[in-house]
Order: sequence, then structure tokens, then C-alpha cells
Amino acid sequence: MKLSVPFVQLPVQFDHGRLLEEMRALDPSSWMEHPQKFPGNFALPLISVGGDPLSDAIAGPMRPTPNLQRCPYLTQVLHRIGAVWGRTRLMKLSGGAEVTPHADISYYWRQRARVHVPIVTKPGVRFMCGDREVNMAAGECWIFDTWRPHRVINAADDERIHLVADTVGSESFWDMVGRGRAPGQGAFDGWRAEPFLPTSNDIAELAYESVNVPEVMTPWEMREHLMFLLGEVQPHPQLGAAQQAVARFLPAWFALWAQYGTDQAGWPRYRALLDGLDELLGRVAAPLQLKNGAQFVACARAMIMDVALADRSKNLGAYEPRAPASASPAKATASRPGRDPDFDRPVFVVSSPRSGSTLLFETLAQAPGLTTIGRESHALIEGMPALNAGMRGFESNRLTAVDATPAVTGELRQRLLAELRDREGRPPAQRPIRAMEKTPKNALRVPFLAQVFPEAHFVYLYRDPRQTLSSMIEAWQSGNFRTYHDLPGWQGLPWSLLLVPDWRELNGRPLPEIVAAQWERTTRILLDDLDALPAERRHVVRFDAFLADPGGQMRQLCDDLGLAWDRALAGTLPLSRHTVSPPDTEKWRRHADLIEPLLPALQDTIDRANRFIAEHEAARA
Repeated sequence: MKLSVPFVQLPVQFDHGRLLEEMRALDPSSWMEHPQKFPGNFALPLISVGGDPLSDAIAGPMRPTPNLQRCPYLTQVLHRIGAVWGRTRLMKLSGGAEVTPHADISYYWRQRARVHVPIVTKPGVRFMCGDREVNMAAGECWIFDTWRPHRVINAADDERIHLVADTVGSESFWDMVGRGRAPGQGAFDGWRAEPFLPTSNDIAELAYESVNVPEVMTPWEMREHLMFLLGEVQPHPQLGAAQQAVARFLPAWFALWAQYGTDQAGWPRYRALLDGLDELLGRVAAPLQLKNGAQFVACARAMIMDVALADRSKNLGAYEPRAPASASPAKATASRPGRDPDFDRPVFVVSSPRSGSTLLFETLAQAPGLTTIGRESHALIEGMPALNAGMRGFESNRLTAVDATPAVTGELRQRLLAELRDREGRPPAQRPIRAMEKTPKNALRVPFLAQVFPEAHFVYLYRDPRQTLSSMIEAWQSGNFRTYHDLPGWQGLPWSLLLVPDWRELNGRPLPEIVAAQWERTTRILLDDLDALPAERRHVVRFDAFLADPGGQMRQLCDDLGLAWDRALAGTLPLSRHTVSPPDTEKWRRHADLIEPLLPALQDTIDRANRFIAEHEAARA
């Protein structure tokens, strides 16, 4: 929600000790990774769609989870704030972690304030919004302007935990905000926060959202959102063309509303009108940038086109559209006959899990002219219901060309285009764009990606299976790579890393056998898929060779991919962001007694991988 000031502290002080006591009594397994896999970011749902303790969605009736019912004082805190509550969570930021700079641009955040009550914090935790910075002390209550670029840095070694509650507010809530303190906006002499202490162990009765997305957006709401966005555009010669497009669209939408309202008989005509606006804005408004740094077209899609009509699965699951603080538009170039107009030979690094792909990705991302979204695209892909494993019955992370429907293809390409940045953090200046992506699950998605991106190139990263299996065991045991916390029917440690086909056959097996099956099935499927591609679109990097000579391997790979390379690399590369323990070629021997008995059953696939690499290297020579 856009506010008139960056921060407001509400005039109430809560007992953070009691909140901490209730939080610590909750099951630690209730914590979930951030849906976009931001390192060190975790959440524990308290109010969610349908009261589902595993849901991070933002569309649907909000209800208390069992975790909230175990926290009487926390419910009293929410009751004291006095609002209609939407998605509410405990949010954890590990020591040294951060929430990267962004602005919240989706429909859900247009009219919702985000309330923060720190439970565990230190003076070194920095919360920045716009040109202001505060340290929210334990037990205080704050809201902030989510429309402005904002970020959080936990410079301390200890974790930071806040109660974070989203709300459209209420009369009493906004009255309390009016009595709040806005840092940097005056002296506020005599201002104080009134203590609110627990008085009983009763669960307070709260008001919850039941309606939060429209079936068909009313013309009045549609006009309000579009006028808001146009008013946020920075001066640009193309602004007039965007205003004209909107001026033609709104009366047509109003006419359809008058004829059909929410009647589904009118939905095809609503859809045609929306798609026409989307296509027109994509042509005439691509250069427009908002005052908060976001792209006008990306915001229009996230705030309006994605939610204005309920005829399609919308981007309202765990994925929250965000605009990086440095966002600016890409310039369209003349189309290339017979070529992809937007993506020029995008690069996908594919490998089995824990093969060192993050290190390769972070290094190759330094190539000039190459763009990435700055992280793995788990949520970018799986935030689409059609591609989400849970929505597909948890069969696996496998995707094929059949899954690349026109609607899925168009949406995924637009999602990627909206977030790509070069090595300096700048959006691409023109199209087509050289993009790179790395997500281990994509080792099971090569045919799908090749269909969505017709010019895609794939870089197969191969690591000694003994080292890989050892690292996979560490990943499962660490608890930091859990992808499906409550996989239906699964027993044992929560499922970690990618979900392979026929995973149910592994139920009850020892962990070494599970990771061996993950590696073998992933590698076999990946080799099958790579074999089906033209040879010129397949590339290979050996992890051991990359570690031994990073500069030489980067120059060779960039030459193969048609990229430049202008960076000098030290003999030893820095650790990647997902490193569990420092790499060592002999580290696998810690698990030698677990790994060596598995190798004979994997030998055929190991031999096949080595033949594939040898054939590639022979052809390159």
C-alpha cells in the first residue's frame, strides 16, 4: 500500500517476551522456505487461505491455522490492533541474510498495509524504505509504504523474527495509524506507545478476509487502478499513447459490465478485451517506468490483467510479483525474421542437484551482455499453477513439451522478461535478450524449456557422482534444502531437492538409497533429453576442470555460447551462496561407507554420462 510517509510506528507496545514464549512452543517443522527461495528467508503461516498451515497463497478466504490457535496472546495482539486480517505469518531472517530491494506491485498489495511486530531482533537489523531507515525494536508495532523500494538487512549473527500481518485495516485501525509516529516527519514530543499486556489465556475472536480477488473487476475498480498507475509514470514521450490506450479500453469494459456483470456468458468478451489491452500496452508502453523504479507494463499485468477476470489460473499463489528497485524498461528492436524476437539463445545450466551449478551460474553471470533474475527461478516457474507440482498431484518436477501450452509459454516468458538484469543490476536496454537461468529442477524440464524458448542452449555440468551424492546427503540432513515439507504419504525426513518421477517407490528407504535414485533418475532423463537436441545447442562443463582452471573454462564456455568474457578470475573461486561445507575433492569420503555400496547400481548411468562428455569434447576438439 502506498502511504504518505515511509514508516509509521503505531502507539502500542506489546509483550515480546510472551510472543517469544508462544512462538518457541510451536513445532519447528512448521517453518517454510520463502516461496522464491531467497536464502535465509523463512515463514510460519498463522492466517492463510482456508487455514492451511502449508499455504502461502494470497487469494481465497483467510482463516486461522492450527498454529495461531496455539498462541492466545498473539491473537490478542491482532485483536488489539483491530483490523480485518489477511495473510499473517511469523517471518524469520537468518543471521547475515537480507530481503533484497524491491517494491510490492501486485493487486493484493494495492490496498493492504503490512503490520510488523518484532519478536526477536537486535539493533543491527536495518529496515530501509525509500530514503528512510529504522530499527524496529522488539514489541513495537509498525507499518510501512510497500509501494516504495524497500529492503531489510540482518547484519547480526542471530536470526530476526517478526510477526507480519497483512490487512485492509478498519476504522479503528486507521484511527490508530493517525495517532502514530512517522520518523523524520516531526518531533512528536510527548508521544508514547501504550503497553498492552496479556490478561488471560483466551483466544481472541478476530475478523478475517473472505473476499480478496474479483471474479470480474468492476469498471470503477479497473479505472481506479489504471489511473493510479498512469499517475505514477515518470515523464516519457510514450505516456500519451498509454493514456489513449486506457481511454479506449475503459468505456468498452464499462459497456461489457453493463451487459453482463459477472455472468460467465460475458467472460470470453472480457478476456478478448483484456488481451487486447495487454498486447497494445506491450507495444506502446514498454518504455514507461514508474516513480518507484518498476515497469508500467509489469505493474499493469500484476495489478490488473492477472486478476481482472477469473477465467484463468492467476498468479495468486505463493508467488508475489515484485519489482526490483532498479527496474527500468527494455527497448524493443526490430524483429529478426524466423528468430525469437525476445530471447536470443537463452542459456540454461542443467545438472543433477548439488553438482556445483550455483557456483557456475554465479561465475558465468559476470559475462557482459548476459542477464539473469539474480537467483534461481523456483517460484517464477512453480508460482504458475499449471507448473506447480502440488497442483499436478505431486507426480514430479518433470515437464515436457506437452506442458508448454500457448498460455503457459506466454506467461512464463513475460515473467522472465520482467525480472532480467545484467551483471550491474540494470534491466536490458534492448531486445532480443541473452538470458541465463539455473534451477536444479530444470534437469527434468529440458523438452519443456526447449519448447518455450526455441533458441535455448543447455550447459550440462557434470560432477563426480561420489562428490555429488555426498553433498546431496548433507543437503537432506541440513534441513536447508527442503522443497516439499509435507509430501503426501512420504515418511522420514521432509523431501529435499528435486522431486523425481516415481518417488513413491523410495518411501521408507535409507537416505543414501534415496539420493542415489534422485541422482540416477535425474541424470538418465537429462541425458535422454540432451541427446534429442541438436548438437550445437548442447554444451558440457566438468566441475573438477572448472575448479582447477576457472578462467580457462569460462573463456572456453563463453566462446562456445557466443559470449564475451572480460573478467580475470582468481585461482580459487569464492563459495557459492548455497554451500553447506567448503568443496574438497576428497570430502565425499566422510560418507564413503554409505556411497561405495551404491556405485555398482549406478555404473551404467555413470558410464553413459562420461561417454556423452567424451563425445562432446572430441567434437569440440
